[in-house]
Amino acid sequence: MPSSSDLTKYTPLKIGWFSTGRGEGSYGLLKAGLDAIESGSLNAELAFVFVNRVKGQTKRTDRFLDLVESKGIPLVTLSSRDFRQTHENRPWSELREKFDRAAIELLRPYSTDIAVHAGYMLIAPLLCSEYITLNLHPALPGGTIGMWQQAVWDVITEGLNETGAMIHVSTEDVDEGPVLSTTKFTVRGGAFETLWNELTGTDLAMLKSDPGEKLPLFKAIREAGLLRERPLLIETIKAVASGRIDPTGSGEITDLTPEVEASIRN
Repeated sequence: MPSSSDLTKYTPLKIGWFSTGRGEGSYGLLKAGLDAIESGSLNAELAFVFVNRVKGQTKRTDRFLDLVESKGIPLVTLSSRDFRQTHENRPWSELREKFDRAAIELLRPYSTDIAVHAGYMLIAPLLCSEYITLNLHPALPGGTIGMWQQAVWDVITEGLNETGAMIHVSTEDVDEGPVLSTTKFTVRGGAFETLWNELTGTDLAMLKSDPGEKLPLFKAIREAGLLRERPLLIETIKAVASGRIDPTGSGEITDLTPEVEASIRN
């Protein structure tokens, strides 16, 4: 009879995957997860993929949905845009919990161990209560709360030496749930130093409007972060599947920088 450790080793982790599917980042995260599962390096299966858009909203979303369907994974969609329109275009803050309830009902047939928010652009207080939910955030603990764009600007305007990303447990407090794992990288030296030097004597606050996100340093920091976000998510899920990381966030923060950097090199 297999021991509990054997069951942890061989029983696939059941994941509910939430995404808005609006761009290359969301697509890449899902593709990375599927590749890891198919290669056997990640002992998991996707119980469902939930997307708050439907076919026909955008070409990028259609590409995302096509990928899910091509793998035979249960796909559940509920357009937040259409949901708001059918509720008299009321402010989303008034509809957030109602939308979550509708999503939860649609997902009742599916059993999961954890959920992952990978490019899911909605604040989802009830979903966080329904599922143990892992969320990718493009900043280190104690850093930026909010969108990735602000995280990059904070690195530049504060003149930081390093940045990174973290996986945390989603709670009603946005981007403030228990942190499970992190990865760090330097934004100094090498090609970065040349880009920093180009800003000498510049009003950093003004750069947000011109040239904005076209600023070479902004683009370089974002690209370095994106390069690490996918392996951080996958390595974290691997650690949860193996029992190394407690997905409830009751354990210590795990620094996965070595694993992430090794993944990039390979």
